[in-house]
Amino acid sequence: MADRIQHDHASVVTHRATLERAGRTSRPKLVLPDEVPARERPVRLVLDGSTRHATIEEAVDGTVEIRGAYDNARMAREREGENHLVAWAERTGLDFGRSVHLDAVDDELYGVRAPGERAVYTPTDSPNDSLSNIANDLDE
Repeated sequence: MADRIQHDHASVVTHRATLERAGRTSRPKLVLPDEVPARERPVRLVLDGSTRHATIEEAVDGTVEIRGAYDNARMAREREGENHLVAWAERTGLDFGRSVHLDAVDDELYGVRAPGERAVYTPTDSPNDSLSNIANDLDE
């Protein structure tokens, strides 16, 4: 198991994201800065110490965003099941338009924090390519 890493560790890159309204709904989304690329596969996303799964996608207007946090990668791809980003936004009490911290721990692990919050992350070692391919095949 990998060591735990605090959000302010030198290996963690913190970006400023914005909590926004998704369309005309009351559902939240995170608008990410340009330096965070869209991803083909879901990533792990830590909210309040719980690891969820999310897709980082390019929107129609070209912005990169996260529209939800789900229990597993399949649910994140299909936007199925409970969206834990909604509950996180409600717990933080942040209004739409506020900045939040997006911690990039590694290529597949991110964390989201309200301003002033602290976080500790547990990165996992990546499986070798053949095991990863098998897992992806099973997931589809």
